[in-house]
Amino acid sequence: MTHPFTGAGVALITPFNEDKSVDYNTLERLIEDQISGGIDYLVVLGTTGETPSLSEIEKKEIVRFVIEKNAGRLKIVVGMGSNNTQGLVQQIQTADFTGIDAILSVTPYYNKPTQEGLFQHFKSIVEASPVPVILYNVPGRTGVNMDAETTLRIAHLSEKVVAIKEAAGDLAQFAKIITNAPGYFKVISGDDALTFPAISIGSIGVISVIANALPDQLSQLTYASLSGDMALASQLHLQMAEMLKLIFKEGNPAGVKALMEIMGTAKNQVRLPLVPVSPATYALIEMEYNKIS
Repeated sequence: MTHPFTGAGVALITPFNEDKSVDYNTLERLIEDQISGGIDYLVVLGTTGETPSLSEIEKKEIVRFVIEKNAGRLKIVVGMGSNNTQGLVQQIQTADFTGIDAILSVTPYYNKPTQEGLFQHFKSIVEASPVPVILYNVPGRTGVNMDAETTLRIAHLSEKVVAIKEAAGDLAQFAKIITNAPGYFKVISGDDALTFPAISIGSIGVISVIANALPDQLSQLTYASLSGDMALASQLHLQMAEMLKLIFKEGNPAGVKALMEIMGTAKNQVRLPLVPVSPATYALIEMEYNKIS
């Protein structure tokens, strides 16, 4: 049976207007672009969505809006993570999961828990969640790496733990998890640039940033990789390599929002403490887009 989160997922940006309010018109168009571009599922309130800068009211409204506009066409994953385990458990227990297919839960940040602390944190999350859980390991942002042994220990807790979005950038860690995981648990790349190599060693896809701007190209890369068309996958990987480097040059989602403004699909607006990319990087992104478009 195909895993429910096989393929290309998109970590949706939160589009903003010039006054920094949420731009729901652009968000609706973005959802349609993802669907027509071949994306398999939507990830809402992730890192790329600038979730820490959203109010609780905005978070609820964005989730409600995406569920409504998606209208059941794609699976929806909602980011629900915290460095306060008890608070997160309470949030999960009181949330409305209508229209939500899974949660994506990041490792606790700032606290720098031990591996045992990570295990106990996710054990609590898994026990509380009424929907499948996708773990999220992104040490470059959280300050702690969840090692393969801990990931596997959590994976064996329950079939409710269906995957990990692995963004440690370590293919050896990918391989160890893939080799030893139970059948229901899969690895999803959390790095756009590792989509092709990660799938080549057994990952089932990617949760992507660049798909906000280029869903067609990202989905083509993912499916060429999954189908074993190595020649096409390699070609698409190389075509996107420089743009991927540039959109992360000054952080995410500042880079992809710059690209989307260049393409005319979203405004180049982020909320503090993030700022737009520098004029120099913007010019490089524009030059690269003109080359590949």
